[in-house]
Amino acid sequence: MGMSSRRGRRRAVDKWKTKRWFVVMTPPYFGERGLFEVPADSPEKLLKRVLEATLYDVTSENIRQQVIKMYFQVVAVEGNKAKTIFKGHEYSRDFLRSLVRRRTSKVDGIFDVTTKDGYKIRVYPCALTQYRIKTSQQKAIRKIMKEIVERKAKELNFGQFVQEMVLGKMASDIYNEAKKIAPLRHVGIRKSKLLYAPELAQLEISTEHAIKTAEELEAEAKASSGEKEAKAEAS
Repeated sequence: MGMSSRRGRRRAVDKWKTKRWFVVMTPPYFGERGLFEVPADSPEKLLKRVLEATLYDVTSENIRQQVIKMYFQVVAVEGNKAKTIFKGHEYSRDFLRSLVRRRTSKVDGIFDVTTKDGYKIRVYPCALTQYRIKTSQQKAIRKIMKEIVERKAKELNFGQFVQEMVLGKMASDIYNEAKKIAPLRHVGIRKSKLLYAPELAQLEISTEHAIKTAEELEAEAKASSGEKEAKAEAS
């Protein structure tokens, strides 16, 4: 075995030795449970990272919840715990494909709303009918979706809104109203995306400042080494 391959392996082992393991925690509105562990060189490198789990990983209640992907973004690290915020969710591609059938209609909505406590979120409800329906009925169902999603955002804070959206309460409320328009096979919130959160805005400011500081230090180091070289040449 050549020296270079040994050195390469040692370097890889050393790199792993310097890494620490951090427990990724769910947000308080999902019980602040440990999801899994991730390695990182330093806590700073974990900040802003988006990590994926399933709804089943979060609740451990129903194996069928594995078809819903959940995304969490790290906003703080305390000791070995990485604290997160809900960043969004979506149905798995296979699950979404299994819902769509011939000679039926799929009604989609996309709504941007702001929760009672100032979080902006994009919500994608969907309704699948038992048979093909008219455009006017589709519009009526979409109107119901919009009204319910907007009302919930006005009434609930972010944590409550996310729970109702992901755990089925919001979809159930839409279903109960929309079934008066046409027979439905499935109603759900197939996807969501967090657009603005105070924690993330604060994090952007602090990490941006840290990056600027690092750049400034680098510039200072270059400037001082340049001065030293100039002095050496002068002498």
